[in-house]
Amino acid sequence: MRLSPRMQFLLRNGFKGFLWLIIILGAYFLFKELVISHAPDEWMEKVYAKPVLVYLVYCFSEFFFGIIPPELFMIWAINKDTLAHYFMNLAFFAVVSYIMGYATFLIGRIFYHRDGFKRFRNTLLKEQWPLLKKYGLFLIIVAALTPLPWAAVSLLVGSAGYPSKRYLKYALFRLLRFAVYGYIIFQTHII
Repeated sequence: MRLSPRMQFLLRNGFKGFLWLIIILGAYFLFKELVISHAPDEWMEKVYAKPVLVYLVYCFSEFFFGIIPPELFMIWAINKDTLAHYFMNLAFFAVVSYIMGYATFLIGRIFYHRDGFKRFRNTLLKEQWPLLKKYGLFLIIVAALTPLPWAAVSLLVGSAGYPSKRYLKYALFRLLRFAVYGYIIFQTHII
């Protein structure tokens, strides 16, 4: 059975996403073993003493192309307090990511209506533009589930004139990513 190019794109990038999660978790455990374990109170105090700053950094990161992977914030949350607190943080991170993605989508929609952007699109993106229109749905799903920069993809899809209702519907896959990755991080820390 031959998979369609869209499904191949989705599966290939889904595999890359889980590979990145394994790399991030491996790097975290290595850092924890080699650095944090020698002076755990000092490290934890620096990070956990300023949760508002952590939340602000997260919001900034999600708006500006996912500079810091959300999984690092999930790891921060699981080490912070109780299990209930972890799941509240996980829900917060998921909702903020969804909202920030929509905010950048709306910024892209503003670009879509600008004459300067239309000229840019017609000259420099003339070959990629039909692909973006064609794969918009799959691009949203892949970015929602994988480490592709969520805000950047949302901006591009918005600038392609993708309908808001369809974007919001398919962007819900972002919440699924947080549920799955959050569960995996939870499982790796209860051992």
